[in-house]
Amino acid sequence: MTSEETNQKIIQFFENIEKYYGCKTEITEGLYSNSEIDNHDFITWNLSEFTLIRSAYRNNGERFMFEGEKMYFEISAKNIISLEEPGRNKFEFLEQYGETVFRITKIRFHYKY
Repeated sequence: MTSEETNQKIIQFFENIEKYYGCKTEITEGLYSNSEIDNHDFITWNLSEFTLIRSAYRNNGERFMFEGEKMYFEISAKNIISLEEPGRNKFEFLEQYGETVFRITKIRFHYKY
């Protein structure tokens, strides 16, 4: 997939995110290096659950933001190298923060429609 196709998928995701407002949202993020990707035991995982209240783009810092009550999560727009949709209402962002450092963010919306 080209970077232009990835950019289009990202834009489409955020243009349609309002339909998920009020939905339970699960965000699982994993930090890893190139040498750890083949062994999930070495990836550092975090899980957050909240009801999505709003989202926005922060120009200062180029960040996509997700907000819930007492919950705030950001993805670096300039570091996204891919966006996949592995299932209905499921999305996976891959960000590259250095030569060998990556963060995968898996988002699942419990959407009723």
